[in-house]
Amino acid sequence: MRYRELNGIQFSVIGLGTWQFGSSEWGCGREYSERVAYELVEEAFELGVNLFDTAEVYGFGRSESILGRALGSHRRQALIASKYAPILPLPGVGRKHARRSAARLGVEEIDLYQLHFPNPFFSLTKEVSEFEPMLHAGDIRMLGLSNYSLGAWRRTQNAVNFPLWTNQVHLSLYARRPVREMIPWAIANDRLIIAYSPLEQGLLSGRYDVDNKPTNLRRLKREFSDRTLLAYRPVRQVMERVAQNHDATIAQVALAWVLYHESVVAIPGASTVEQLRSNVRAAELILSEDEYLDLAEIAQRMWP
Repeated sequence: MRYRELNGIQFSVIGLGTWQFGSSEWGCGREYSERVAYELVEEAFELGVNLFDTAEVYGFGRSESILGRALGSHRRQALIASKYAPILPLPGVGRKHARRSAARLGVEEIDLYQLHFPNPFFSLTKEVSEFEPMLHAGDIRMLGLSNYSLGAWRRTQNAVNFPLWTNQVHLSLYARRPVREMIPWAIANDRLIIAYSPLEQGLLSGRYDVDNKPTNLRRLKREFSDRTLLAYRPVRQVMERVAQNHDATIAQVALAWVLYHESVVAIPGASTVEQLRSNVRAAELILSEDEYLDLAEIAQRMWP
C-alpha cells in the first residue's frame, strides 16, 4: 500500500467506499450487510487500507452504523471520513448531525467530516464555520468538502481561519474535469482530492458492454447507455494493452490512472473480498508517462 500525507496523517491511496453498506439500491442484500461488510473491513486492515468513507445519507445512517460495528478493535487505526447533507443547514443543525454520525460510528472524534454537496440557498462559509467549535473541542479532526467546485473551495478557504483539507469529487478516466485545475491547486496548497466512482460503478472494470449491462438501477445511468458503452470499446483496447504490460487487470489500470495524480486518493467500493484485494493491488501499479497520456488521449477522444 502507498500513502499520501495530509496534515501529518498518512492516508492509504486506496480507501474503502461503504455506500453499499446497508443500502438497498446497490442490491447487496442482508447477507452483505451482516457478513460481507465485516469481512471487507477486516481484510482492508490486513491489506494496509486505513481510509473508510461513509455518509449519513448512505442507507439512512445504516452505512455508518455497520461500519462502526465492523471496525471493532481497529477503530483507532482507521481514518473515518463521513459526510453531512446540508439540506436545511440552519444554525446548530450541522453540529447535531455530526454528533449523531459519531454515535452511529461509535467514535468520540470523526477524523474527516465533509459537507456532502452544495446548497445554493445557504452560505458555504457559514455552513463550514458552524463546525469550528467542534474542531477546537476535538469532536472533529479535519473538515472538508464533497462535490464542490474549485472556485467554491478557494473562496471559502480564503474566508475562514481553518483548513478545508479535502474535496471529495467524481474523478475517473471517464470523468476527468478535476485534472485541469483542481488537482494542481490541491498539490500547490497541501490539500487532498478524494476520488469517488474511480471505476465508474463498474464501467471501467471491463465487465460490461452493450450486450451485458448491470442488472440493477445502474443500467439506467448515462454511463451505461449504448452510446457510452460503444465509445468505451476503443478505450478498453488501450486499457487492455496497458494491463498486459503490467500483468494487471483493466480495473487496476483505471485506478492507477487516477492515482497517477499527486494529492489524490481513491475510494472504490467492493462487493467481495477478492474485489477489494484487486483494488488494493492497483496501488502498486505505477503507469509510465506515455501510458498515462495514451489513456487520457483516447478517453478524451471518445468521451470529450
